[in-house]
Amino acid sequence: MSDRLDGKIAVITGGTTGIGLATAKVFAAEGAHVYITGRRLDVLKAALNEIGGNVTGIVADSTNNADLDRVMEQVRVEAGRIDVLFANAGGGGMLPLGQITQEHIEGIFGRNVTSVIFTVQKALPLLARGASVILTGSSASIEGAAAFSVYSASKAAVRNLARSWVLDLKEAGIRVNVVSPGPVRTPFLLDFAGDDPAQQQGMLDYLGTRIPLGRVGEPEEIAKVALFLASDDSSFVNGAEIFADGGQAQV
Repeated sequence: MSDRLDGKIAVITGGTTGIGLATAKVFAAEGAHVYITGRRLDVLKAALNEIGGNVTGIVADSTNNADLDRVMEQVRVEAGRIDVLFANAGGGGMLPLGQITQEHIEGIFGRNVTSVIFTVQKALPLLARGASVILTGSSASIEGAAAFSVYSASKAAVRNLARSWVLDLKEAGIRVNVVSPGPVRTPFLLDFAGDDPAQQQGMLDYLGTRIPLGRVGEPEEIAKVALFLASDDSSFVNGAEIFADGGQAQV
């Protein structure tokens, strides 16, 4: 590694599995001290062991404002600032039009939009001048999918938060960008196929046929895009949505 984040303080919400965990590994290897959050203590401990060093774990639910306050207070006391904030926690499920419920809408927007707003807002007093804020979007923000309308709308909202926040944060010199993955081999994606490995592989194979590169992505590939956005290599990239989707939503 090249120490592209040497001495930086990074906070990653939803950093215990999938893209968040892969990014935490890369950030730590590149010299940052990384704070990761997760809702389950056992999964958090496993993630900390996997990352190895330069990492602190905090049990927290990003949809809970009191938890977010506690996270930011711990970072303030221990580190004093945030150089990189990756608001990655989120999720969602599928329901077709005609079956969408209030609970479905509130759950997805709560995890993907409301929690992102408050994560960034509560971090503001700690964000160093020139800090990088990264939001997790999705190629679903510009691509339709059956039974996925509420999730897609929530990710389109995330993209538009970045558009306005770069104006709100202009004087602070804080950059805000969105990384939007396509299908990636994560627990979130595999859950849609259930617990059967054969069904999971079948889903991955099918999704690969819809992607110009012929396969789904790996979490490490998205982590490298997040590293670019976190580092000074992207010093003039602001308000952008970078798609890491193998070309699926680009053709």
